[in-house]
Amino acid sequence: MKGLIFHGKEDLRYQDIEDPSIIDDRDVVIKAKVCGICGSDLHIYHDKFTDIGDGYTLGKEFCVGHEAVGEVVEKGAGVKNLKIGDTVILSAMTGCGHCRPCLRGQSKLCEEGWNVFGHGLGLGGCQAEYIRVPSADFNTTVLPEGLTMEQGILLTDNLPTAYFAAMNANVGPGRSVAIVGLGPIGLMAVELALLMGASIVYGIDLVKERREMAEKLGAVSLEGSDIVTEVRELTHGRMIDCVIEAVGSDATMSLALSLVGINGHVSALGVNNSMQFTIPRQAFINNVSVRGNFVTEVAKCWPDLVPLLQSGRLRSERFITNKFSLSNGSEAYKLFDKREGGILKAVLYPD
Repeated sequence: MKGLIFHGKEDLRYQDIEDPSIIDDRDVVIKAKVCGICGSDLHIYHDKFTDIGDGYTLGKEFCVGHEAVGEVVEKGAGVKNLKIGDTVILSAMTGCGHCRPCLRGQSKLCEEGWNVFGHGLGLGGCQAEYIRVPSADFNTTVLPEGLTMEQGILLTDNLPTAYFAAMNANVGPGRSVAIVGLGPIGLMAVELALLMGASIVYGIDLVKERREMAEKLGAVSLEGSDIVTEVRELTHGRMIDCVIEAVGSDATMSLALSLVGINGHVSALGVNNSMQFTIPRQAFINNVSVRGNFVTEVAKCWPDLVPLLQSGRLRSERFITNKFSLSNGSEAYKLFDKREGGILKAVLYPD
């Protein structure tokens, strides 16, 4: 089969790789129908994703990507809930599915260890023609009735990540919300915050087209060199109840911490490989909560998000702006990295 293989900084090649096979009787192999490019994939693309865990160094020549919807073409004898021919969505993060933490939806406490596709950590990438999925009854689900594959691809990572960030920020009725960074996940967070009853949502980004998209959703966009002063004036000094940082830089994290008000919450979903920001003293005086979630327990979010997509209350598929063939994946990454021309979410279709 073919897939996108990482060879070094900004060097992805569409080439032949070994076909996946059933290793454990709870595995399935799926034929990819659509794959997604996530913002966090750019950390690998730039060869900067080097701090996943103790002793981890980003290797070379592995297949990338952690988002896919596909058809089950092979299954192990222990797979109970799936059949050959099913169209399934997979969870970017995997757990064993049978230990007590996994059964509680707490995959990060998996007794056998959790993993993520496409990071060179033992699981193949999803930007390939075929993908082996371990513990498939737990790490996949049949594409829900009424949903398109494009909606399904958002459920593999992006939409659960935005939802988890909103929950970590304690978004709810009557609360003010600021989203720092209006990429695909940031815009999904805007959509979710409004759906969850926020009284006002501020959207902050350097890219004009992304601010305009946030405004169309119902947010108030902010720009300028002194966002903190502007927010202070707009809120009469109260600042923001719930702040979501969706970029992953020290500068945007510092901005988020400067925007939050008394008893407020800061939720960081942007993967930050530097972590050189400082939590200001005022945040401690103001009883501010800071929570980070760089890897989302995807499957636990599906029961909440699927009905919202089915009913049309969430229309996050609108953020898919660019579609490419998988064989054109290297070019897709270049365009996605530039963040120009209105590109938001990019998806890949196997040839």
